[in-house]
Amino acid sequence: MKIVVLGAGAVGLTVAAKLSRVADVHAVARKRHADAIRKRGFLMTGIWGEGAYRFSCSEDLPEMWQDADYYIITAKSTDTGEICRQFADSIRGRPVVSLQNGIGNEEIIGTFTDRTIGAMIITGFEWQDDASVHVSVEAAPMKLGRYPSGTNDAVESLAALLRRAGIRAEATATVRTDIWSKTLYNCALNPLGAVMNVPYGALTDPHAWAIVTAIVREAYRVAEAEGVALPWEAPEAYLDYLRTGQIPATAAHHSSMLQDLALGRKTEIDFMNGAVAALARKHGIDAPYNTCITELIHFRERL
Repeated sequence: MKIVVLGAGAVGLTVAAKLSRVADVHAVARKRHADAIRKRGFLMTGIWGEGAYRFSCSEDLPEMWQDADYYIITAKSTDTGEICRQFADSIRGRPVVSLQNGIGNEEIIGTFTDRTIGAMIITGFEWQDDASVHVSVEAAPMKLGRYPSGTNDAVESLAALLRRAGIRAEATATVRTDIWSKTLYNCALNPLGAVMNVPYGALTDPHAWAIVTAIVREAYRVAEAEGVALPWEAPEAYLDYLRTGQIPATAAHHSSMLQDLALGRKTEIDFMNGAVAALARKHGIDAPYNTCITELIHFRERL
């Protein structure tokens, strides 16, 4: 089995490392990470295990990897279109997995291949150094499915391979619902944790929780307008799950947006709260909290 991970950052390199024990893997990553992997391997610590992993990694896609069985895109959502255009000849007609944050990546990938696989992962990956990642928390198994719905042999085979690699993974026929469910989690916690510079556990404070509640209620109205059936019938049911299940499991995690802002990078806000706000406008729905937090993150990006 040949697997290529495109746009491999913390998530992509860690998944590539785990898969390298059960498949042939190549990761397309930044030069400093590729150089570090060639020199001493990819270093992993945390709940997914500890050790050094060696696998093929470079800034480009060598010819021998242009016929991979799967392409997994783990780039920031802001780079999805560019990644697809750069590797269009390789991914056309092949299974392409979006292992990314937010809403809209699968639609972009779908303009390049008719074999799009959506995926959802709620796991904390934190850089320690070049090609060195600490896996801090995991709130649920990875979910994979044909996008927008259904499953097939390609999905089932990849889920099984991920399990062999030691990653909790499940095939699902309702991956769009799973992606929206993760987006709820990200919209509720990611930007607010970044703006306030606190780990997720701190957001149960009553003042922060009032904002979280408003963000989730707006997102629910937008999901309903989009025809997305969420697993929880009402926002209050999800908020209870968020507070009693997801936040305790990821209480120590710091927002990926916080990490991006600290490094002067553009965030994925437009694929999270920004996407909710844009869809709200499309349906004539008021979403002031999602709009406000989106504008605050854009302000922080410019500092």
